[in-house]
Amino acid sequence: MALLTKQIPRTLTALSRSSSFSGSGCLDHTVTRILEGLRNGQRASLAEAITLVETSHPKKKEQAKQLVSQVLHDARQRQYALGTKSFSFRLGLSGPPGAGKSTFIERFGKFLTSQGHKVAVLAVDPSSATTGGSLLGDKTRMPELTTDKNAYIRPSPSRGHLGGVTRSTNEAVVLCEAAGYDIVIVETVGVGQSEFSVADMVDMFTLLIPPGGGDELQGLKRGIMEMSDLIVVNKSDGDLVAAAHRMQYEYISALKYIRSRNKQWKAPVKRVSSVTGEGIEELWEILQKYRKTMENSGDFLSRRQTQQKSWMWTHLNENLMSVFMQTYGMKQILKERERQVMLGMISPGDAADSLLQEFLKTINQSK
Repeated sequence: MALLTKQIPRTLTALSRSSSFSGSGCLDHTVTRILEGLRNGQRASLAEAITLVETSHPKKKEQAKQLVSQVLHDARQRQYALGTKSFSFRLGLSGPPGAGKSTFIERFGKFLTSQGHKVAVLAVDPSSATTGGSLLGDKTRMPELTTDKNAYIRPSPSRGHLGGVTRSTNEAVVLCEAAGYDIVIVETVGVGQSEFSVADMVDMFTLLIPPGGGDELQGLKRGIMEMSDLIVVNKSDGDLVAAAHRMQYEYISALKYIRSRNKQWKAPVKRVSSVTGEGIEELWEILQKYRKTMENSGDFLSRRQTQQKSWMWTHLNENLMSVFMQTYGMKQILKERERQVMLGMISPGDAADSLLQEFLKTINQSK
């Protein structure tokens, strides 16, 4: 029994407790309070809820799981009553640095709130190299939207996640929806090799690009364009109008050689100006047309279901890594394998296989 206590990490115990607890119907007092605030659309409760799901504290992680479980239960009840009309619209936004993502969100968000929508923006900031915290750059670049009572902006640190989104972004999205925000925009760090993982959590993935000299098209990853449901050429104003037209034509031509993500929808290329507002209203019409097309084909609901599955695998991978690192003796073995790999004594693949064998051996011995 002592060996079992030593070698099975606390993470397994916590996972077991939270799983059984969520089905018991007995909610933590803090969870009950936050849940009530979310149902009433209170911004303070939403901020507290997102902070809760971002935490790494064991007790608070259990509370976060209870909260998300109840929020998803409420969402299912709304879906049974209203169908896909109960869903918010999740828009993923990515693009290279300098594309004007924050300025675009400011203009587009103000347009949406003026139409009676409630807009939530989850802006994943680059992390501070010293603290791992968010630099909060996006919030300072959206002064008008930040003070809009029908908008909510939440900067979150990326903490090195390669997908450009944080581990808890999925939870944050459903919490925003629970608080009554019918449009959720997820802005990512920027285009990169694995940036388009945001496509696994949104209804529509949009690539925002600036006008330029023409070399930008070659620099973009093909995978990003394949995952894009819409391409927006920003900064189409002033001296850049001609360049924006040229970029639009280049992307329209390039998309002819790329397979569409969906058979019912071919990604359009739209020019807008975040400064003058030109093209913003037409862009919203494209988004509405996209949603209607996807709902009629059944792909809107199936994509949401696929997102749930991807969400599960994300948590599974992270929980397994947490269990691995907390298993008795594994940290020492890991350091030794790292040393051997760096010295060329063993290949990285063999080291990984060895670590997995040691981990399984430890788990089996604890039974």
